[in-house]
Amino acid sequence: MSIYEYHVRKTDQSSVPLEQYKGKVICIVNTASKCGLVGQLDELEELYENYKDKDFVVLGFPSNQFNNQEPLDGTEAAEFCRLNYGVTFPIFDKIDVNGDNADPLYKYLVEQTGGAIKWNFTKFLIGRDGEIIKRFAPITTPKKMTKLIESALEQPISNE
Repeated sequence: MSIYEYHVRKTDQSSVPLEQYKGKVICIVNTASKCGLVGQLDELEELYENYKDKDFVVLGFPSNQFNNQEPLDGTEAAEFCRLNYGVTFPIFDKIDVNGDNADPLYKYLVEQTGGAIKWNFTKFLIGRDGEIIKRFAPITTPKKMTKLIESALEQPISNE
């Protein structure tokens, strides 16, 4: 199983199969507009801009499960990211990342990496094959993922 088995919801409620990102290196991150780590959006956008032409994408998922730090709905959260941080990578609808109502994608990510999401801006780096390369703690800045992103981008794209 890989992340390609899952669908996620855009802010307009349409469903997006993650299979559409097959062959790309992906960073999945839970975001929150009122979190002290929100400045990481700048670095995430910089990574996206630097590597998007080499098949890298960042997928943001607003979540309000940590101290009510995402009071906005999904559409408002995406707009906040765009207006305040110049985010051009996809921001999906607001979700739960832990618990009974957690989004199925996040249930899978947590199951595969051993342990609930502890805070906003937990990052998952996914290889071209849809498998998890590494989980990064919220305090790990996105730029610290650069070498691993570059290494993952050097891997050949599977034809499976």
